[in-house]
Amino acid sequence: MHLLRFIVRFIAVALWVLFGIVLLALYYKWSAVATQDRLNRWWSRWLLRLCGVRVRVRGSPPPAGAALVVANHVSWLDIYVLASVRATLFVGKRELRDWPVLGWMIAAVGTIFIERGNRRAVHQVSLAMQERFDRGQLVGLFPEGTTSDGLDLLPFHAGLFEAALRTGVAVQPVALRYLHAGRRSGFAAYTGDESLLGNAWRVLGDGRVEVEVDYAPPLATAPEAPEAASRHALAEAAHRTIRAAVIRPD
Repeated sequence: MHLLRFIVRFIAVALWVLFGIVLLALYYKWSAVATQDRLNRWWSRWLLRLCGVRVRVRGSPPPAGAALVVANHVSWLDIYVLASVRATLFVGKRELRDWPVLGWMIAAVGTIFIERGNRRAVHQVSLAMQERFDRGQLVGLFPEGTTSDGLDLLPFHAGLFEAALRTGVAVQPVALRYLHAGRRSGFAAYTGDESLLGNAWRVLGDGRVEVEVDYAPPLATAPEAPEAASRHALAEAAHRTIRAAVIRPD
């Protein structure tokens, strides 16, 4: 049954990705920003449905306009989970660009890539984030810099919070809580040396993965706010807020 479910879903996802490639190549690039955002959200929602992943939203997502969404990082699914609620352009590690097919698609929708270990890269990425903010778009950031099992948080890297402080956009913490068969679990986590195909085999073949997307109130970035004293203070406030939701008992 697991094998049959995986095969059916894998074929459906592959066809949907193929359709996404055509959409990106022939239409998306030349569309207005508002149209791109609608397509991004719609495509992400259907991808998750085809994967058999259910999403439940708590709290209030950012309204229209520029903002920085900060979330914990558990899986390759995170990008599409957040984009299915409101279209989001992400800051991702350079290695994602090398993923077959998905890497090209991630780049085509406007992902900002950062080269780890390059100090100048932080400044360049901050400028790219500000360009997205100026267009009224939502930028997503995974400040852990890598994935975890989703049951707790790794330390946050504070460098990219500077762009939010400079522009004064809202910073909204989001906790992603993965469940399997109704219980908190690291079942869907994409960690270590696991291959993307190996993780997809587990997720697509099971059908009992749920994600709770828990939006906390935005953090203040006005100069008089304590968390706006520095990018480190802002990162600590976001980490504290997200961790409280991630480790919350069921």
